[in-house]
Amino acid sequence: MAAPVRILCCSVFKHSSRRFSTTCGLQGGEQWRKQHGLARSGTEYGPLTDLPDWSFADGRPAPPMKGMLRRRQEREELARRIVMLNSEMDRGMESWREKKDEAQRMEEHKKSLLLKAKGKLLKKKHPPS
Repeated sequence: MAAPVRILCCSVFKHSSRRFSTTCGLQGGEQWRKQHGLARSGTEYGPLTDLPDWSFADGRPAPPMKGMLRRRQEREELARRIVMLNSEMDRGMESWREKKDEAQRMEEHKKSLLLKAKGKLLKKKHPPS
C-alpha cells in the first residue's frame, strides 16, 4: 500500500506547475528605509528593539532581555574591532610615512655623493651675481 502512495506523490510533484522557490525574498519597504537613513528592516535597531517591553508599576526598569544583552554585546565587540582596526591603520600609516621619509633621505644622500661640477662647468651652470 505504501508503494502506490509514494508513486502517486512523486507523480503529483512532477506534474505540478507550481515550483518551490529557494531564493531569499526582499523585505517590503527596504529600499525606502535605506533611502531615509533607517535600518533595512524595522527589527534591526530602534526604540521597538532597544527599549524594554515593560517596566514595573513603581517605575523600576525591567531586567534586560536576552536579545537586548546579545545586541549590546555584539555592539561592544564591533566597537572594539573598529578601535583595533583604526589603531592598526594609524600604525600602518605611520610606518608608511617613515619609510617614505627614509627613502627621501636616501635619495638626497645619493645626490650628495654624486660628482660636483668644477671650474668652467660650475660657472656655466651658475652665472655670477
